[in-house]
Amino acid sequence: MRVFFYISGHGFGHASRDIELIRALTRRRPDLSVIVRTTVAPWLFATAPAAVDVRPLETDTGLAQIDSLRLDEQASVAEARRFYANFDQRVTQEAAELRAAGADLVLGDIPPLAFAAAKQAGIPSIAIGNFTWDWIYDAYPSFERDAPDVVPAIRKAYAQAGRALRLPFHGGFAAMAAVTTDVPLIARRSLRDRADTRRRLGVTDNRPLVLTSFGAYGAAIPRDLLTRSTSFTAVSFETHPPHGLSYQDVVAAADVVISKPGYGIVSECIANDTALVYTSRGRFAEYDVFVAEMPRVLRCRFLSQDDLLGGRWDEAIAAVLAQPDPPERWRVDGADVIADAIMGASASPGAGWPLVG
Repeated sequence: MRVFFYISGHGFGHASRDIELIRALTRRRPDLSVIVRTTVAPWLFATAPAAVDVRPLETDTGLAQIDSLRLDEQASVAEARRFYANFDQRVTQEAAELRAAGADLVLGDIPPLAFAAAKQAGIPSIAIGNFTWDWIYDAYPSFERDAPDVVPAIRKAYAQAGRALRLPFHGGFAAMAAVTTDVPLIARRSLRDRADTRRRLGVTDNRPLVLTSFGAYGAAIPRDLLTRSTSFTAVSFETHPPHGLSYQDVVAAADVVISKPGYGIVSECIANDTALVYTSRGRFAEYDVFVAEMPRVLRCRFLSQDDLLGGRWDEAIAAVLAQPDPPERWRVDGADVIADAIMGASASPGAGWPLVG
């Protein structure tokens, strides 16, 4: 079976959860061939199964980020306008690639190109994600003013998805409402002993361990101030943790993560029972969803950008560590649920979607 997986190049969150899904798929089908189409940095796939073949492709434009806490709205509009100006040609080219490669299934998290190309090629497609780009772009009046064709083109492409599997913390999906099913979180859970991870990180005292995590775009964190803190120990590994450790190992070893709320870091904090101190991330529709829903399933506390960048973290860290456990616990086995659904449906056409819904 040959699967083409189209992954948004915006940040690390899409690719991180999709690698977990690919692992779950290949456990069920060791002969599975997975071709990934994305602009995500190749090093992120270093831990992916050997069956993964990364073939670079601009699948969407996401949002233009100045850093993890600031976005450039006008640049985002300009990039989207450029990409969708010849969208039909992109679809035709990619449909030809799918046919030539003998693709059996298209997955997308969650570039509209994936579903339009799959439809033209006559190949089943499944959308996976917690938001859709039309929903994100709708929050910016400049899209309607300066690029009025972009959102309609996205919705038309999304409407061609055969299935949509919607993760928690979601928004959008109106164009795929008739084929949308809710699934649990896809999250990476550490299996390593926490004390061993802390030793590997060089943590030798009992002060709270704080992990700063600002993903692909970074942030101007005053690390010189933090290294002098007497109330906590701070570490940061935005790309590669020390040899032998995964990023989820570091999350699990930390007492608190300091970040902006995004799917990847929030899901890993939930899966590894690590508290989150979060800051604002500019005008991004997903942010409001996380702020509203996180307290149900995660110990979390807001920290202003002024206090974040000024190194005034002690009060927020102490407060979040004093919080009781959250009132709810969400499932984090979304990768297995989705893999079972995909393999069940592919093995028995017409058998429906076992274990989903």
